[in-house]
Amino acid sequence: MRSRIRTVVATAIAALTVFATAACAAIPTDGAVRSGQSIEDESLSGVDFRPDRPVPGADQTAILRGFVAAGTGAQDDYGIAREFLAEGFAQEWNPRRGVTVLQGSTTVDRVADRELTYTLTASATVDADGEYTQAVRPTTSTLTFQFVREDGEWRIAYAPDGIILTPVVFESVFEQRALYFFDPTYRYLVPDERWFLARSSTSTRIASALLAGPSDWLEGAVVSAFPEGTQLSLNAVTVENGTALVDLSSDALRASTDDRRRMREQLTRSLASVASVSSVSITIEGATFTDPEQGGTSAQLNPDVDPRPLVARGDQVGLATTNGKVAALEDDLGETVASLDPTAFSLSASGTVAAVGNDSGVVVARGPDALRIDASDGLVAPSIDDLGFVWVGRAGDTRRVTAYGLGGDPHQVATTLPRGTLVSFQVSRDSTRALALIQTSDGPALYVMAVLRGSDRTPSTLGPPVRVQAASGRAVSAAWVNDSDVVSVGQTDSGPEVVRSTVGGRSATLPKPDGTATTVVGGSGGSILLRMSDRSVLQSTGGRWDTTGVSADVLGTQR
Repeated sequence: MRSRIRTVVATAIAALTVFATAACAAIPTDGAVRSGQSIEDESLSGVDFRPDRPVPGADQTAILRGFVAAGTGAQDDYGIAREFLAEGFAQEWNPRRGVTVLQGSTTVDRVADRELTYTLTASATVDADGEYTQAVRPTTSTLTFQFVREDGEWRIAYAPDGIILTPVVFESVFEQRALYFFDPTYRYLVPDERWFLARSSTSTRIASALLAGPSDWLEGAVVSAFPEGTQLSLNAVTVENGTALVDLSSDALRASTDDRRRMREQLTRSLASVASVSSVSITIEGATFTDPEQGGTSAQLNPDVDPRPLVARGDQVGLATTNGKVAALEDDLGETVASLDPTAFSLSASGTVAAVGNDSGVVVARGPDALRIDASDGLVAPSIDDLGFVWVGRAGDTRRVTAYGLGGDPHQVATTLPRGTLVSFQVSRDSTRALALIQTSDGPALYVMAVLRGSDRTPSTLGPPVRVQAASGRAVSAAWVNDSDVVSVGQTDSGPEVVRSTVGGRSATLPKPDGTATTVVGGSGGSILLRMSDRSVLQSTGGRWDTTGVSADVLGTQR
């Protein structure tokens, strides 16, 4: 699905280069730059940088710093920045290769008469496709700049491609946007978070990136309704009276009736975050787009759960209320789960099936019936997906998990996770991604992977793991909060550390609650529920922890 137009996002990233005065370099990133449609650079709303040109007689250090400062001006394809470059190199330098978010101080050192190095520490990177990767730990890089004399003036004969932003500037000029794709059953919309410059052409950049397809790590787990090769015909999305006018290439004519409706749904959801857009109008090379807008059923976005905590308490299993009562589950399911002495359990979205972990293994409970599917030692808490599979991981084996059908039929699913002790494993509510928390020799590590399935929806493998920020200390638990955020808990000497991370975005460390944490789960509306060792259940919806008034022997996971 990744077509030539992926570079429009590269253009978006490179359209503004803002550096701190001390940030005197550019960062190279791996991978070739794709050719394709371009988007005209225009100034940011309310921001228009006019950098200085080279000063006659400046030494190498001044030229280097001037080149960096000139990166703030994207006008004329970084015309002023290129004035600091040697004539033969000026058009070779590519600022569109990626963005590095700077952390801490930098140093410039001389290594030869015509060569300087620049050492920086990166906290995050954004690649040419707008994909954000947060550094798990600060990463130091040393970059080389070479110089030459031209007409008696020093000019840069070599500079690494790419740009650097300080965190403050990055947060000011970049905005996180979600592109939406479908799960293979078309029941759910799945977000693919990207970062775009905050400018008037954002809608064009979002549409172009959507047409180019999902991030590499998501490929195979999600699908797009747009026929392969579909591009923006007019090279831009215009907005008139709140309506985004999207003109597509003739490739879109190959779409089926259902896919035409889904194409509109993808565009509408992906452009919904643009304040100026309230609706979408599609044409194909200027012609009317026949779209069964009123037909079909919309895919579910960000599936939510019951706001009441799911608990096991004594011989009661169900949804807890603050008055101390527990609402029973349907069809005697709660009584069945309670009889199994659960140490962990996960309830299906329908509320009719539970995957139960106890001291004897993992059991599938349906109404009054129970079927033990795994009696192995060292199993982590089971996870149930929306396609009828119970996922079971083993603490001592990070390279495979088992997906059991509800009838107990096992399917071995290979992973490429690093070695360590698997602490928790959970599938997202849309069943397209999995979250694994591992205790390694270097501390907790948290990974998200695409769930790849066969034509019959049976899991076959897990895609390349994408690492996101994990809590420090001793790994305790991790969970999906919503369709884009995950949470991890580590126990430290000073209490539980809780880190909420956006897949493809930034992370935030929440305030530490008092005591010892045992389990974390995602609650309703993007909230986080945390069970403590004293059996109390806390809730966080923002920056603080509130007591729910609920106590639990076991805090269950809702699908």
